[in-house]
Amino acid sequence: MKQRTLAKEVEIVGIGLHKGVPVKMKLEPLEADAGIIFYRVDAGVTIPLAIENVVDTKMATVIGKDGVVISTIEHLLSALYAYGIDNLRVVIDNDEVPVLDGSSSGYCMLIEEAGIKELNKSKKAIKVKKAVEVTTEDGKRVTLKPSNRIIYDFEISFDHPSIGKQNFHFDYSIGEYKENISRARTFGFLHEVQYLRSIGLAQGGSMENAIVLDQSKVLNPEGLRFDDEFVRHKILDAIGDMALLGYTMIGEYDAVAGSHHLNHLLTKELYKDASNYEVIDLEEASEEAEVFELAYSKVEV
Repeated sequence: MKQRTLAKEVEIVGIGLHKGVPVKMKLEPLEADAGIIFYRVDAGVTIPLAIENVVDTKMATVIGKDGVVISTIEHLLSALYAYGIDNLRVVIDNDEVPVLDGSSSGYCMLIEEAGIKELNKSKKAIKVKKAVEVTTEDGKRVTLKPSNRIIYDFEISFDHPSIGKQNFHFDYSIGEYKENISRARTFGFLHEVQYLRSIGLAQGGSMENAIVLDQSKVLNPEGLRFDDEFVRHKILDAIGDMALLGYTMIGEYDAVAGSHHLNHLLTKELYKDASNYEVIDLEEASEEAEVFELAYSKVEV
């Protein structure tokens, strides 16, 4: 098991969800042990992907340094994490990653267009050794538990006829991610969108890049991609948020009404105590390496 980067540089131009302005973004291959690094070319500031650089989690996951931020990174990170990309520079000329169609499928296509290059250094992963949990008084919960596999379980419940209570269990592989997770779009309620726009957010949001609901139904004329698209998107987001750990996670993520904020608190909680986890070399840990070999073998890139 070797570390991964992209085989070549790729570039995309898209709209930012909240500012609604065009953003040019370039993904550049990096050498082994470089990690994932964001670079705001307009400000000349480099922001490594790290828990300590998270500056906001209210509406999206936002990283920042020296007063310069990059917002809505979770969909891109979700795809990079799913494809096992360890080293990459994300060069961007504004403060928000393009939203594309509100899912991560466009980023999957971009990764496949570039191709994946294996580097001459062994891949590392973070293995959950002890259960850690973050809860709220109103019953929201996010948990990481030990497992020899990579599993995401999510439950949501909305008092809305198009959503209701939804559960989804995702046993990781690239093929399953592409088919069942990456196509799930972000969603919002019309009254929330109107409020967000009144405070200068969601300026780029539309039915082209989000599921929009009124009080009784989905407003998008094409409808849903899955009956449970809402909970699938929550898993997409969670995978992106777990990328902040700095390594692919081996373990089980379980959430009830989780959020970007709770996911951020969960990654911090895991790292509070070194006995909660172990960073393993996948060339030395044959059992865990087998998990990745199987997951990566499901699709050719």
